[in-house]
Amino acid sequence: MLESTLERRLKNEVKKLGGKAVKFESPGFSGVPDRLVLLPGGRLVFIEMKAPGKALRPLQEKRITNLRQLGFEVFVLDSVATINQFVKWVDEDEI
Repeated sequence: MLESTLERRLKNEVKKLGGKAVKFESPGFSGVPDRLVLLPGGRLVFIEMKAPGKALRPLQEKRITNLRQLGFEVFVLDSVATINQFVKWVDEDEI
């Protein structure tokens, strides 16, 4: 399955949750996750989309670690199953 197909799936699932999954580019700060998921209640989640079987680059791993150390939630999604797990996490984590 192509990464772009998974990105569309994520966007549709997040929209059902009342949020937005927007493309994120940060010139001059390479390796940051490529999607910001904006959820109701002011929640922000970073998402790195990968094609199935593709590994994170070392710089991406470093950026994800840095974001998590700052207290941000970061997910790496590479399949329909991981997207479904993310959606379930959002549903269960809502207050």
